[in-house]
Parts: sequence; structure tokens; C-alpha cells
Amino acid sequence: MKRILIYAAGFVLVALSFTSCQKDCKACAQNTYDSGGNLLTAGSETEECGATLLTIEATSDVTVGGITTKWVCR
Repeated sequence: MKRILIYAAGFVLVALSFTSCQKDCKACAQNTYDSGGNLLTAGSETEECGATLLTIEATSDVTVGGITTKWVCR
């Protein structure tokens, strides 16, 4: 019985270590620039992970009247 519990605990630890390494996160903010590329407003940074991060990185810049809004992640 002890052997089963030790193997189960080991399996859980290994499984947790794999999931913690796969977390891909970045701090992202939505910034606004003028036509000269100068920063007008900087949004507050939030930590984005997984599918949300992929969606943000795939979002194209939006330009209206010479003002460009885009996501910046670091």
C-alpha cells in the first residue's frame, strides 16, 4: 500500500512540474501612437497567458485618422 501511495505522489509531482513549465505568459498593454510613431497613451500592463496571449499577438494594428492602436507585449 505504501508503494502505491509513493508512486501516486511521484506521478502527481511530475505532472505538476510539466504543467508549470508550459505556462507562457507576457505582460501586454494596448498603446496608442500618432502618425509619427510617437506614443500618445500607454495602457496598463496585464499578464496574459495561453490562448488569450496568442489572440493578442495575432491581433493586427488598428489605424483611424492617423492614430494607431496596437498591443505591445514583453
